[in-house]
Amino acid sequence: MKPGTLFTTLILMAGLGAAAESFAADAERQAEVAQRGAEVMPFSLKATTHIFTKSDDGGSQRVVAKSPSDDHQTQLIRKHLREIQMQFQRGDFSGPARTHGADMPGLAQLRAAKPGQISITYKDIKGGGELTYRSDDPKLVSSLHAWFDAQLADHGADAMDGHMHHHQGMTQP
Repeated sequence: MKPGTLFTTLILMAGLGAAAESFAADAERQAEVAQRGAEVMPFSLKATTHIFTKSDDGGSQRVVAKSPSDDHQTQLIRKHLREIQMQFQRGDFSGPARTHGADMPGLAQLRAAKPGQISITYKDIKGGGELTYRSDDPKLVSSLHAWFDAQLADHGADAMDGHMHHHQGMTQP
């Protein structure tokens, strides 16, 4: 084997090993988050999907039942998101901290926001509920986006980027 080819092969193998190690670490973290999430969220992560959509002034977090006819999960989602809305409006982000860890990206900044700096509205949607977050403060918008990204990573297959969801031609719930 030529020295250049050997070097390239070793680099590729090292990269694949790092990717496999990263995947295993991600899978382990996702399992831990799912276990802690079951203590915070009344609905089943496996029976629901979290959809995070960023916007220029914040974004939205939808949680929907994977089975549209699952009225039980839908009611649990709606109750939980209404409670989360009230907690977050009081600056209480203890639920995400318990689920994802106190060092979750964006969380410290969201906790430090003054009342009224982040608007959080709730609405029922088909099969679940939606929280919409808005802020005029670009730093808080960046914090919301970092927080969304962390949740996407932590929830794995049970979460999706709303922009990808929309662009894949799927109808949003």
